[in-house]
Amino acid sequence: MDIKQLRSFSVFKDISNEEAEYFCEITEEVRIPKGKIFISEGDVGDSIYMLVDGEVEVNQALTMNLDRRGKDNREKALKKFSSDQSPPPLFGEMSLFNDNDLRTANVKSLTDCHLFKMMKEDFVRICDTYPDTGYKVMLALCRLLCRRLVSANNSVLKLTTAFSLVLER
Repeated sequence: MDIKQLRSFSVFKDISNEEAEYFCEITEEVRIPKGKIFISEGDVGDSIYMLVDGEVEVNQALTMNLDRRGKDNREKALKKFSSDQSPPPLFGEMSLFNDNDLRTANVKSLTDCHLFKMMKEDFVRICDTYPDTGYKVMLALCRLLCRRLVSANNSVLKLTTAFSLVLER
């Protein structure tokens, strides 16, 4: 990974080239074949991924108990990410903030994918070692999480509104 690529991701855009080099050193290149689930809901989250090339789908299990028939294990697609987006997407960021936090969704490759991966332990070490740099990146991560939370809240509102309209009939 080069500095220009790293800084194309929103959470690294406000850091200098020198600061970006710290993160480039801990970044691992990952290639995922089409159709593979490479983040599984319920697994311990220990890394963040940045999508360089390809397309992925984020989904969650909609497990619910049915009467005597058992469980319904369908999945709900929550979001698709493509490397064509600007800025390029990253995901898995929630795992950076909790110890032994479990992944909240599955991520499946819809095409062959090229990603960069940073392990939480390395990421946090850099933020601790270079607190000014860490502050800039953490602030950008907080802004990203806030945007995603607002989007999720809007989706829940739309769903509950639709559900209540159906129940009124």
